[in-house]
Amino acid sequence: MNRTSVEGTWDLTVSTPIGTLKAVVELRASGGELTGVAHGAGEKVPLTDVELDGDRLTWRQAVTKPLRLNLAFAVTVDGDTLAGTSRAGRLPASKVTGSRRTATSADGS
Repeated sequence: MNRTSVEGTWDLTVSTPIGTLKAVVELRASGGELTGVAHGAGEKVPLTDVELDGDRLTWRQAVTKPLRLNLAFAVTVDGDTLAGTSRAGRLPASKVTGSRRTATSADGS
């Protein structure tokens, strides 16, 4: 799997002990590097340490809502879906699932 194969806008669902959270992650390949931002809970945060190793995608992000946390994501990408976990420090891992937005779903048709 190459970096451009994970580019796009992904709708994520994170099942946490305090409830299900929805987020949107935008991934772009630029100059051989993967970059991205996450939107959720009224904030937009940059992704750091974005790495793709085979079909395993990892990244880190800091959030302030609903709590101030540093999150580490590790997911497996399979076409237009992904599944894995998110960890916040010593807290138990939360299940993450996601799907890539297609051109038709992005424009509402």
